[in-house]
Amino acid sequence: MTKGWKIRVPASTANLGPGFDSVGMALSKYLTLFVTPAAEWSFTGHSRHLEGIPSGKDNLIYIIAAWVAEKYEVTLPAAKVEMESDIPLSRGFGSSATAIVAGIELVNELCELKLTKEDKAHWASLYEGHPDNVVPSIYGGLVIGSQFEEDTYLVHAGVPTVDLVAVVPSYELSTKESRDTLPEGFTYKSAVAASSIANVLVAAIMQDNWELAGEVMQKDLFHRPYRLPSIPEWQRAELLVKELPVYGATLSGAGPIILFFVPKGKGKEVQLQLRSHYQEHVVEQVEVDTEGAVTEVLQKDHSYVNSGKQ
Repeated sequence: MTKGWKIRVPASTANLGPGFDSVGMALSKYLTLFVTPAAEWSFTGHSRHLEGIPSGKDNLIYIIAAWVAEKYEVTLPAAKVEMESDIPLSRGFGSSATAIVAGIELVNELCELKLTKEDKAHWASLYEGHPDNVVPSIYGGLVIGSQFEEDTYLVHAGVPTVDLVAVVPSYELSTKESRDTLPEGFTYKSAVAASSIANVLVAAIMQDNWELAGEVMQKDLFHRPYRLPSIPEWQRAELLVKELPVYGATLSGAGPIILFFVPKGKGKEVQLQLRSHYQEHVVEQVEVDTEGAVTEVLQKDHSYVNSGKQ
């Protein structure tokens, strides 16, 4: 008899510069849920990145699970959900997106919906409004997509041949706060210029040409001109790109994390070099997650055991 589930959802980085609200990649940081049937709903966080999370039905994971259950007209049974996470909140690694995906994975198991990845990606993108953060956490690797009203269009672009080094500032930056710096619209001419740069980025990524991809990251017109002035770590990164053996650097999601794209095998070297330039922040290597969200059925009674991730 199934006693519960372990659900693991990877973090993500979005935009990759000019691929605004469309290009995203799964990363090797994780939100993990340990789920057991219960008489009533409860959510408990066991790591510092989950301190203060809502413990009941106001938790985003429950809200998503209940929303999908309503779409399929099924009853959502209660569960006890214990969680751990090494994804920093409000930094640009898709912490909210992982909760959305976790909610979909949760309702899929509790209600035996048998959702495909395409189904999960559709509901996640529909709720989020765009696919760049949520869909990589479902598929793993790199995903290019668009959400248009009720339709979700996706291209799974595999796993890029690149090392990643992240500069993680100590302060938070909410997506809303970051989006408030963006313009409400573009002129036709500006929109054409911005989309042409994004097209080159996507083509370069599909060819695994990260030298070109890194170069056009600094040509972005969608959000770089508006967010760059308020994020000094990003300003510093654009100077360092000229000095260090890297392809490029850009803001991860809404920031303030800065992600450096590095030739394969050079990640450790670049990490050490960047630490001297960002002594006040965490500098760490991250990998591209290749699996996406994974659910493991627990066949025996489960009690939470801290895996050591904080």
